[in-house]
Amino acid sequence: MNRNIEDYIRPGARAHLVGIGGISMAPLAEVLKGKGADITGSDMRESSTVVHLRSLGIPVAIGHFPENVEGAGCVIRTAAVHDDNPEIAAALAAGIPVFERAQAWGAIMRHYKNALCVAGTHGKTTTTSMCTHIFLAAGRDPSVMIGGILPILGCGHRVGHGDVIIAESCEYCNSFLSFAPTVAVILNVEEDHLDFFKDLEDIKHSFRRFAELVPAGGHVVANWDNANGRKTLEGFQNSCFYFSLTDRTAHCYGENITWEGGIPAFDVIAMGEKYAHVELKVGGMHNVSNALAAASAAYVLGVPGTAVEEGLNSFTGAGRRFEKKGTYHGADVYDDYAHHPDELRALLTMAKSLGYERVVCAFQPHTYSRTAALLDSFAQVLKLADVTILAPIYAARETDDLGVSSEKLAGRIPGAVCCGSLDEVAARLAELAGPGDLILTVGAGDIYLSGEALLGMDGC
Repeated sequence: MNRNIEDYIRPGARAHLVGIGGISMAPLAEVLKGKGADITGSDMRESSTVVHLRSLGIPVAIGHFPENVEGAGCVIRTAAVHDDNPEIAAALAAGIPVFERAQAWGAIMRHYKNALCVAGTHGKTTTTSMCTHIFLAAGRDPSVMIGGILPILGCGHRVGHGDVIIAESCEYCNSFLSFAPTVAVILNVEEDHLDFFKDLEDIKHSFRRFAELVPAGGHVVANWDNANGRKTLEGFQNSCFYFSLTDRTAHCYGENITWEGGIPAFDVIAMGEKYAHVELKVGGMHNVSNALAAASAAYVLGVPGTAVEEGLNSFTGAGRRFEKKGTYHGADVYDDYAHHPDELRALLTMAKSLGYERVVCAFQPHTYSRTAALLDSFAQVLKLADVTILAPIYAARETDDLGVSSEKLAGRIPGAVCCGSLDEVAARLAELAGPGDLILTVGAGDIYLSGEALLGMDGC
């Protein structure tokens, strides 16, 4: 039986969210609650997010138990929650419809005139955040869903009253194919999530399907500099708006790029005319490209260039995206979410341009499947750091059945040190830290705890 999720998240209907404390589930709970649905949820642990949700009148149970779904009209889960979860199993046995988180966001998007969906193997959170700054500066009062914390919002979401929703759109498990973009941004298409996708061709096929979701009159905003992205869109019939760092054949490109202390300023040229002059507060060529993507999305949605200037000039980064955490023994300590070789290369290249004497990178590989598939690439890019420290692999949703380890990765990087725990990483960083050092804790898991432990030691 085909069931329409909109029938189950209407005012007065009860929806139960499994993993409600998650970065994308908590804002979904708030949005659905605000639209009049009766929301309950469960999570594996207490957190500040859980406390916040309870303050809004949303009951949250700790632990996943079959009785939590009793009386629910539907259950909503993330792609990481499988059918063997006790609550999902109970719902299926009772005939309660089970929907994916992405399906719920897709249903919400259909009520907006403009749904700006930002996709790509990397750069999604930063670009979605840049778009948020621009549309706030333009007074468009957007609704927002970001997979991270944005300081201007104080969280990762916003419920606005304008005609625009801005959403970070993840390809994992084809989640973004449940969305309803009127503007689809494709930043890049690379190998990742190979525990789900067969290969790069499978990934390109998924991104092509994402682009094909855009209706007539909408726009696909794509990176002309990304070879796989260009191949993904070969022969695409709908409206494409390409951006590039320097290629003047693109619809939007950067011009007169200058650098001061590793931070760029540049003109945005759109359709042959100067659209905006941007002075970023974040470094790296990858962020120039991200800014051009955000500016391009704003352009096709009729945002004035002055709002692009104001929005991007005020953007200082999203949480865990080259986020300064403090100083220890004269060393600056930053944290970053990079967990793919391309992201690491962009991060370390940018870090090396900032004038520090040494770049010390404490890296935590994320998932066995990604580490095994991209081991050689990780090894090559981590050589860019002056000192590399490796934490144990963060398993996330996986078990170790591939024979890969941080020790194996360390063996391919001259001088790399492999630690057995996050506490050991912090201790090693404390031994190394000195004036002129940039210390980076890097990864999509909980490596940031090592930096926080370092900063909590005596002598900060």
